[in-house]
Amino acid sequence: MALHNELTAVQRCVDELVRTVGRLEQQAGDQVAGVDVRRVRTDTDRLSESVALLRASALPQPREEPRAPDLVTIPDAPYDSSLWSSAGDLDDEGLGASGRHAP
Repeated sequence: MALHNELTAVQRCVDELVRTVGRLEQQAGDQVAGVDVRRVRTDTDRLSESVALLRASALPQPREEPRAPDLVTIPDAPYDSSLWSSAGDLDDEGLGASGRHAP
């Protein structure tokens, strides 16, 4: 569980960084250029997301129970015999087209 502890510590540090940047943004106001503060805010948000992704991929996820496959009901009634009528354009499965022979 050392990895879990280290990732938790990193997450806490990043959360504290996000809070500190927020306070800096409020306190500095107009003294700091708006673009620079937004860049730092964006970077800290991205870092927070990256650590969350790292934690999700590094820590074991709970296993999902295998789902039973969806069952398809096949009726007991016979198929329509017109499906197998000798329509002339049907191929006999495995025998090729009627009226043709192998070379």
